[in-house]
Amino acid sequence: MGERTVIALGGNAIAPAGTAGTAEEQTVNIWRTMRQIAELVADGLDQLVLTHGNGPQVGNVLIKNELARDVVPPVPLDWCVAQTQATIGFTIADTLGHELRRLGHERPVVPVVSRVLVAADDPAFALPTKPIGPYLGDPDDVARRERDGQQFVRVGERGWRRVVPSPQPLACVDRPAVDLLLDDGAIVVANGGGGIPVVEQPDGPLGGVEAVIDKDLAGALLAEELGATTFVILTDVPAVAIDYGTPQQRWLGEVSLAELRGLQDGGHFSAGSMGPKVEAACRFVERTGGRAAIASLDDVVAAAGGTAGTRILAST
Repeated sequence: MGERTVIALGGNAIAPAGTAGTAEEQTVNIWRTMRQIAELVADGLDQLVLTHGNGPQVGNVLIKNELARDVVPPVPLDWCVAQTQATIGFTIADTLGHELRRLGHERPVVPVVSRVLVAADDPAFALPTKPIGPYLGDPDDVARRERDGQQFVRVGERGWRRVVPSPQPLACVDRPAVDLLLDDGAIVVANGGGGIPVVEQPDGPLGGVEAVIDKDLAGALLAEELGATTFVILTDVPAVAIDYGTPQQRWLGEVSLAELRGLQDGGHFSAGSMGPKVEAACRFVERTGGRAAIASLDDVVAAAGGTAGTRILAST
């Protein structure tokens, strides 16, 4: 088995704030990143797994659910996650496959509809915290949705955003299929949107649940289970910063695991933005001794090569 790398794309980077989030816009954003991913493969990156977020995308599917509920039956949240996995996955396969052929590299790109096991009694089900969907500015609209059972949090001046349960990922159910595909030379897209959350049932198959797993935590788990040596998280900022948004703001370059954990314990990374990314990167490095990076979507080549973004090492 050659060295394996897992790269996670953010859902907000695919559909950035301030854009309409049309299929055309998202395809352009994915394609721009796939050009760089193709360069990595052409330069000799051996076994590669791509994963991605889906916060804006699954939120939009839920809005469609709501608007069409009198015409067609709404589908549960785990189905919405599966739908966005398929949509983003086939777009990655189309664009990356095209870019690889342009560079003279014929490699299959295979999206895998991926399930991730969570605990039915995870405390997250009683305390929804994962933001999904667009920001809402009308308090009457928010109140109406809350009467329908949805939960929202106020996010500063940007308005309100829906929150749903985000249980901890325990195991990547479809990891054996990813292993087989990697060993057969494929580039794999897996665990999209953190994976479809499923729980064990005493009698019967695994059952989907109404939740969204954090894609970076699920990506770190997948990278660990696959024996990856590198885990890269791509987002819409160039690196991790301390004192973000203040005159004292400082971007972090190469940093040791111990130093980053210390900054995390000091409250530098909020739960609603950089916090899960830092936690995911730290978990991967702690459990594997490998290296992790958090970088801009446009810096994927340099980040994978260890020269851009925040690079987290077991020791420096």
